[in-house]
Amino acid sequence: MSTETSTALLVNISTEKWPPRHRTYFGSLEVRSPEPGEPYAITPIRGCTGVIDMGDKRTMDYRITAREIAEDIAREINSDSGEGSFHGVFVAAGAAPTEAELADARRRLEEFQRRLVAAADLEWERTKNPMFITDLERRAARQLGLEKPWLYDPKPLAECPVCAEKIKHGVAVCRSCGAILDREKAAQYGLVAAGRKERHKSSETPAEAVNEAGK
Repeated sequence: MSTETSTALLVNISTEKWPPRHRTYFGSLEVRSPEPGEPYAITPIRGCTGVIDMGDKRTMDYRITAREIAEDIAREINSDSGEGSFHGVFVAAGAAPTEAELADARRRLEEFQRRLVAAADLEWERTKNPMFITDLERRAARQLGLEKPWLYDPKPLAECPVCAEKIKHGVAVCRSCGAILDREKAAQYGLVAAGRKERHKSSETPAEAVNEAGK
């Protein structure tokens, strides 16, 4: 049985989502992430009383402060990606995070993200294989607003409705059968004639087309 003893603020500046954190002394806790437009999100942490089983049908209560719990959760999240990792979670010293605390967290998060991007750059130079770039490294590059040759989102190929050949999305003309899949785009690049006259001819009957050609 847990009882509230105090409250601490777990602050998160990252948009990353984490699974709930589980502890025997309070159950499950979900760390909030900022909504679009929010600079940070706060998850209140309450102190509680834990219980130690003495092994002889006796138990002993012990107090766990809110700050101890909050720091434990922040440490677990931030160290999730190895030594020196930081995912933008910290415990506020007071009743609200200060500008200095937020600036320090943003600096540490950016430093960690730049290390991830640098590691991905080295891997790309070595292998030129995007399969060796981790999701964490891709997310870091996106959050930093960087353009990288290894940063891409693969999309499944479409299927030509005429010949069923696999093609990329947005293709104007199928290279296998020549079917026009996007007339406007094809006309833009001179692949087909454009304009009202062509649309008018497409609506002519075969007999009208022959008469027009004989004039």
